[in-house]
Amino acid sequence: MPQRTHTAVRRELTVDGRRLSYLDHGPATGRPLLALHGHLSEGASFDDLATGLGPEWRVIAPDQRGHGDSDRADDYTREGYVSDLTALLDHLGTGPVVALGHSLGGINALHLAAARPATVAALVNTDGPVDLPHQDPGPLDFLTGFPYTAPTREQLIAACGPVGPAVAPRLRPLPDGDGWRLPFHPKDTLDSERQVHGDHWAQWLASDCPALVINGRTSQVLPAGQAAAMTSRRPHTTLVTLDTDHFVQLQDPKGFARAVREFLETL
Repeated sequence: MPQRTHTAVRRELTVDGRRLSYLDHGPATGRPLLALHGHLSEGASFDDLATGLGPEWRVIAPDQRGHGDSDRADDYTREGYVSDLTALLDHLGTGPVVALGHSLGGINALHLAAARPATVAALVNTDGPVDLPHQDPGPLDFLTGFPYTAPTREQLIAACGPVGPAVAPRLRPLPDGDGWRLPFHPKDTLDSERQVHGDHWAQWLASDCPALVINGRTSQVLPAGQAAAMTSRRPHTTLVTLDTDHFVQLQDPKGFARAVREFLETL
C-alpha cells in the first residue's frame, strides 16, 4: 500500500531494475510540476512548496537516483538522470510538466527540456548554473571518508561531524534492522557532483518555453552575472533574486514559494 508522507503519497517505479521512489502531492487532476532536489537532499525537501501551491498543482518530487529511498545507480551522468525522469513521466502520463529544480535538480531539469522539449511546458531553475567550472578540491570533497552505514544512528551522526545534525532527520534504518544509513552514498555523491561540472549553455538555450531563474544574492554556486546572462540570452526568461546563498528554499521558503507561485500564475 502507498505510504503517506505529509500531504503526499510515496510511490515507486522500477527503472532498469532499480527502485525510483517519488512523492506525489496533490490530486491527479492538478497541473503537474516535477520538483528536482539538489545533492545531499531528496524529494521531501519540496513538501512546504507543495503545500503552499495547494490543490491546483500536483507536485511530483522524486528521490533522484542514489538519493533518499531510491536505489543507487551505476552512473550519475546527465543522460542517466534524464532517463530516470523520462521513465517517470512516461509512467505517470502527465503530459507536459513544469520542471523545477534546485542546483543539481535545476541542471537536470534544463537537460530534460533540451532532450525532451515536448515534456516540459516551463522551467524553474533555482540556483542551477549553466557554467560550472571544475574545482579541486570540489565543494563536496568534505564527504571523503564519510561512512555510508553505522551500527547505530548516534554513531552515524557523530561520524558525519558538523554535517551530522543536518542529515540526522533523514537517516534510514537498514532493511535488516542491523544499523542505519545515510540518505545518499558519499562515493556516489562525489561522483555525481564531479560529473555535473562543465558547460551547460547549449542545453539551457536549446528550449524556449517560459522559464524562471531564482538566484541567491550571495550564492556560492551561481554568480549574479551568470544569472543575468542566463536571463538575457534565453527568450521568455525572467530572474528573481532572493536574499539567500545557494540554499534558497531552505533560507527563504516563503520568498521561494512566492516567486514560484507568481511565475506559475503567468502560465
